[in-house]
Amino acid sequence: MTGEIQVLISQEELSQRIKELGEKISADYAGKEVHLICVLKGGVMFMSDLSKYISVPVTMDFMAVSSYGNETSSSGIVKIVKDLDESIESEDVIIVEDIIDSGRTLSYLLQILKDRKPESIKICTLLDKPDRRIVDVEVDYVGFEIPDYYVLGFGLDFEQKYRNLPYIGKLVGIE
Repeated sequence: MTGEIQVLISQEELSQRIKELGEKISADYAGKEVHLICVLKGGVMFMSDLSKYISVPVTMDFMAVSSYGNETSSSGIVKIVKDLDESIESEDVIIVEDIIDSGRTLSYLLQILKDRKPESIKICTLLDKPDRRIVDVEVDYVGFEIPDYYVLGFGLDFEQKYRNLPYIGKLVGIE
């Protein structure tokens, strides 16, 4: 990678906002159970931290979908790389995403999951890039709205690297 990483959202800001999201989800699902579906690989750090702040019973599953490959923008072609291990029929589901930009991947994923007859389905994303939206998707829980930067860290990658950074960084000077 040629370029540099500038901190966009600090580790402390992430922790505070994720705690707030967990508390909101707990209030919204009081007296119920919630089934979190993590969209791999980017969402795993976010879902792990988020689940610690949800006080209602939580179950988890994982899906891997791909629309990027090693590119820095979505190709628009979505494929399921890893499907759910268990049925979500009659479950209150929250899809946990690292970032939503074009909305294509999430729109595709939503349709697939709605066909599996969950009781309800909502979306929680750490980062939202509305300026990049091509397909309109309703996002129920948003950590941070960000401008159209290429970001990495806290689960997000550049060519499969930098997921381990404890903050969200803005990638500048990509060549």
